[in-house]
Amino acid sequence: MEYLAGIDVGTTGVKILIIDEKGDVKGSITVEYPLFTPKPGWAEQNPSDWWEATVKGIKGLLEKTGIKGTEIKGIGLTGQMHGSVFLNNRGDVIHPAILWCDQRTAKECEEITEKVRKERVFEITCNPVLTGFQAPKIIWLKKNHPEVYKKISKVLLPKDYIRFCLTGTFATDVADASGTSLFDVKNRRWSEEILDALDIPSSFLPECFESPEVTGYITEEVSALTGLAKGTPVVAGAGDQAAGGVGSGIVEEGLVSVSIGTSGVVFAHLEDVFVDPEGRLHTFCHAVPGKWHIMGVMLSAGGSFRWLRDIFFGRDESYKVMTDMAETIPAGSEGLLFLPYLTGERCPYPDPDARGVFFGISLKHRKEHLVRAVMEGVSFGLKDSIKIMKEIGVPGCVKFRLTGGGAKSDLWCGMMADIFNGSTVRLKVEEGPSFGAAILAGVGAGIYSNVKDACKKLVKEEENVFKPDKENTEIYEKFYILYGDLYKNLAVLFDNLAKIS
Repeated sequence: MEYLAGIDVGTTGVKILIIDEKGDVKGSITVEYPLFTPKPGWAEQNPSDWWEATVKGIKGLLEKTGIKGTEIKGIGLTGQMHGSVFLNNRGDVIHPAILWCDQRTAKECEEITEKVRKERVFEITCNPVLTGFQAPKIIWLKKNHPEVYKKISKVLLPKDYIRFCLTGTFATDVADASGTSLFDVKNRRWSEEILDALDIPSSFLPECFESPEVTGYITEEVSALTGLAKGTPVVAGAGDQAAGGVGSGIVEEGLVSVSIGTSGVVFAHLEDVFVDPEGRLHTFCHAVPGKWHIMGVMLSAGGSFRWLRDIFFGRDESYKVMTDMAETIPAGSEGLLFLPYLTGERCPYPDPDARGVFFGISLKHRKEHLVRAVMEGVSFGLKDSIKIMKEIGVPGCVKFRLTGGGAKSDLWCGMMADIFNGSTVRLKVEEGPSFGAAILAGVGAGIYSNVKDACKKLVKEEENVFKPDKENTEIYEKFYILYGDLYKNLAVLFDNLAKIS
């Protein structure tokens, strides 16, 4: 039997998955690590924590499954996007990794946009410069820690640091590179024009590959540490959203996925470059060679639900208990609305100063209402991206494949069907980005002929389809209009709050 592994370097932990060539999951393991917030709006991690967790996870999963390292025929990498890992010429980490949800670089985003010109940035990268992206982090480090900046030899994305540890090679993929503000998305290569304008040496950046291409091989040292076989190929892989798109089978037009993890993502495949003219959505290269995808991203989707649990219920409370409570409350939460902007927002409002809000609280509202309002608020935020996709003519948007922790709740699946006014369905194998990374490894190892054919064989929908309830849809449409008005009316106040806090 031949096996494939996917390694997902996530925000809360590394997840490692092993599948066989039929796509059946043989085992998975997750090893957690901390996230640090040294200042409000900052988010950092130690790359050494990622590597230690990866080694522990690989060893543990091989032991757990009884699969030999020699039976693993390929490894795919995925993980949190946009983060910056700064290395010196010895390959040592010289500054904590600055993550995707970090909001410290608002000024740098403005400076980059001014230097390159807003129109030109959009023409090259297909996106505005955003605080989570990599380029403004590099500029921030140059301005605030010039002594560290002078030592930089390479700047890597999170999963690509693990690639370096596994293989000793510096490489990335076109999908993950698309979220750096340094990449020519249409032509699938680093932008010399932007690098020159920002005075960032091209030598800082790794070589870029299509996602199924082999980028290196497991070293002898790593073989001894993990139990993997020396020489096992490691493919380029993809950032978590593109890899999750592969794992959900979103590899042809007309298919759309909705993911509720820490962040929330609406994701659609594109055969050609297709850009929202107002820049409210992201257009990136896809993990399917020669293709693209468009997506809307909200920063605190499942993260809002976890925050509610930790604050009001305690970390040990199960999410099922919370959703069971929410099920006792009618659609609309009896007039309670929640804006899920706990860490700022990205789509459709690129506003690092936006904050979470409960609106309409009265004496009749209880914990149950808070839970349902958070679920509804997150769903409204996802609907924002779906609405824009419909407006600009993205194919599909009538049936949605649901992934992530939120998809485990029948209530949430049905709620999204009502709010989106479209059918929703789960997948038989819902392992997300790590599953997609393993599929990409299979293509690179020659087990599958291409990504699209692999997904047709391996990705299947569940039989149960959630269809919209007309009465609930009508109720939600009224609350959705009010939800949209809330941000528009509070935007100035969010800005004022940021200036005094």
